[in-house]
Amino acid sequence: METPMQKQPASRKNGVWSLAGILLVAFVLMRLPILGTYLLIVNTMIHESGHALMALLSNGKVVSMSLFLNTEGVTWIASASRFGQILTSLAGYVFSSVAAYLFFWPLKQGRHHLVCYILLGFIAGDLLLWVRNLYGIIWLLTFGALLIALLRAKSSWFVRYGMLFICGIVLVDSIWSALQVLELSLMYPYAAGDATNLSHYAILPTFVWGLVFFLQSLFFGWQSVRMWLR
Repeated sequence: METPMQKQPASRKNGVWSLAGILLVAFVLMRLPILGTYLLIVNTMIHESGHALMALLSNGKVVSMSLFLNTEGVTWIASASRFGQILTSLAGYVFSSVAAYLFFWPLKQGRHHLVCYILLGFIAGDLLLWVRNLYGIIWLLTFGALLIALLRAKSSWFVRYGMLFICGIVLVDSIWSALQVLELSLMYPYAAGDATNLSHYAILPTFVWGLVFFLQSLFFGWQSVRMWLR
């Protein structure tokens, strides 16, 4: 007796391979010495913007923001309360993971220009309000110019795949950076960035917060993949 094999729809297969290719190219680009570090700062910008927005929502104040050549970023916050400090420290990694997920929603619908406008909004807000270090200003101006060039491109194919690669980098780096902070929280708990800050403001030890950051990045990463494959 022959058992019928369920045939996977061609569109779903194409979606699997296109997403795999995008994420693979994004990961390869991330590893390049100069171009990779330049592109990775897009996720750093989103991460630091998450801190800034949560500080404002929790009645805090954003003093300044810096973006650095080594892909690190710092946002100086004056929080009004301990609870506000906890929320602000949580916001960075969570915001970048949620942003990666939300970016894939309009991309799935073919609204690539919308994602480009959103990123330009982040760039304009950070540049006008908070970023004051030289490299941060240069990066925001040049990356903003790159996005505007994408918007003005006559080829819709160029815009589509340009935005897919940028959002692929945000998605991959949101998971990769969360994994790095988890490793730091286990090996160097006093130098694990946001996880260390949370261990000071809350009861749980550093590695627990590192694990929380990593697990939520996996969750939103998986949700992004599921959305794309529907």
